[in-house]
Amino acid sequence: MILEIKSMNEEFAIEILDWKYEPPYDFYNNESDPQSLKELMENSYYVVVDNNKKIVGYFCIGDSAKVPIGVQFGAYNEELIDIGIGMNPSLTGKGYGATFFSFILSFIEENFLRVPFRLTVAKFNQRAIHLYEKFGFEKEMEFDRGDTRFMTMVRGCSFT
Repeated sequence: MILEIKSMNEEFAIEILDWKYEPPYDFYNNESDPQSLKELMENSYYVVVDNNKKIVGYFCIGDSAKVPIGVQFGAYNEELIDIGIGMNPSLTGKGYGATFFSFILSFIEENFLRVPFRLTVAKFNQRAIHLYEKFGFEKEMEFDRGDTRFMTMVRGCSFT
């Protein structure tokens, strides 16, 4: 699979907002509304496409990758580069995750040169956690937002 990074545009954003994941991953379904579209268009979101220009997934960096309530729990006190990813639901669970995630990490390392990395994941998402662990991410802390437990994971930190 040949991958390429594109800037987010309205066409990509609308397609991503219409994605529907199967339970329990439907937690990651987005609302297709003006506020969600604005979030994707006005922040640090990028699209990953394959050689057929089909969306494989997207990622974001910075504050968009954080779960806002985590600030109250001290989840984001250290100055790290926060990353968030989303993979096309038609491709999840089929063994493409490592290629997709590796491609994103390489892009960020080459273009932003800020490591270490931090990501936040819903704790029930063991599939994603397993992938992140393969890339050297380690659990840092946990916090709750409503009924959902989140976990921050870091890579390349001396304090972990």
